[in-house]
Amino acid sequence: MGSIDADAHVIETMTTFDYIDPEYRHLRPRVVRQIEGEHARSNEGGIQKEYWIIDGRLQPKEHNVGSNTSDVSREMRDVQARLDHMDALNIDVQVLYPTVFLRAWTQDPTVEVALCRSYNRWLADIWQQSKGRLRWVVMPPLRSMEETRKELKFGKENGACGIFIRGLEAEMRLTNSYFFKLYEMAQEFDLPICFHSGNNSFQVRDIYATEGGFSRSKLPVIGAFHNILMDDLPNKFPKVRWAFIEVSAAWIPYVYNDLALRYQRKGRKFPADPLKENRMYVACQCTDDLEYILRHGAQDNLVIGTDYGHADTSSQIEALRLLKTEGKVAPAIVDRILDANARALYGLN
Repeated sequence: MGSIDADAHVIETMTTFDYIDPEYRHLRPRVVRQIEGEHARSNEGGIQKEYWIIDGRLQPKEHNVGSNTSDVSREMRDVQARLDHMDALNIDVQVLYPTVFLRAWTQDPTVEVALCRSYNRWLADIWQQSKGRLRWVVMPPLRSMEETRKELKFGKENGACGIFIRGLEAEMRLTNSYFFKLYEMAQEFDLPICFHSGNNSFQVRDIYATEGGFSRSKLPVIGAFHNILMDDLPNKFPKVRWAFIEVSAAWIPYVYNDLALRYQRKGRKFPADPLKENRMYVACQCTDDLEYILRHGAQDNLVIGTDYGHADTSSQIEALRLLKTEGKVAPAIVDRILDANARALYGLN
């Protein structure tokens, strides 16, 4: 029985953008250093000195970097170093998510296509070097569904096992009919829709600019879960698998209760096991009250990740090992969370 890290990260570097098409080289992000003024602090309390400039906007570069991983490993400058660390952590496969792109970073379709294409090709190279142990989620340029189709096809052929989505995209909720083409493509390419903590709304980002990330990054994903069930998207797209990553699983009982009340008022029957019946998967954390959560079903639909490379409330480099050793959950369910559930979600052989 293997262990699959359902949520790990890459920390982007300038190498990430070496794959930009020549005609878009002028859009390549830059890195700048702060030399004067009071410095912001990272999640670990260190001084934040470097920033990305992406589409003319500053984005923090060091804010959420975990010092319990080496720079060459988290930045993928040495893929073998990453694999060696995975071996030490008893992890067979990691599914890779981005870092800088968890935030709103552009509303320009041309910039989005150029950077998504470069990022996806960087990840494809990493996958090839890892001999299949480092899988990844495609960055879709959602302002162009034609380009999104190209990227999903490329990803499917080059180690991708999901589609990266934030809780809000292009200043819209994900139940907007604009995204229905994306869900049709997810069915066609057999790639799950992976909602990851974060949002792509400048309005929401700016409102919560000085807040720690809970309202800006976590709540939009939980809201997307609620919206998807209320709008009955799993029945409209019966082959789509839906994932909710890096928002813990502790909210499941609360959201179930709220949904059940709303279903009742509308004369709808709330499912006995909403996750299983709707092909929905949630990444739990070791700090979750898993015994309580599992009373609401979910044993076939929980996965777990380390948040490798980051240093925030979801980060636990030993998460997979702790789930096995802490004894909070029956071993058979632990095995499902660590392996079978993640394989079902991501379509891993």
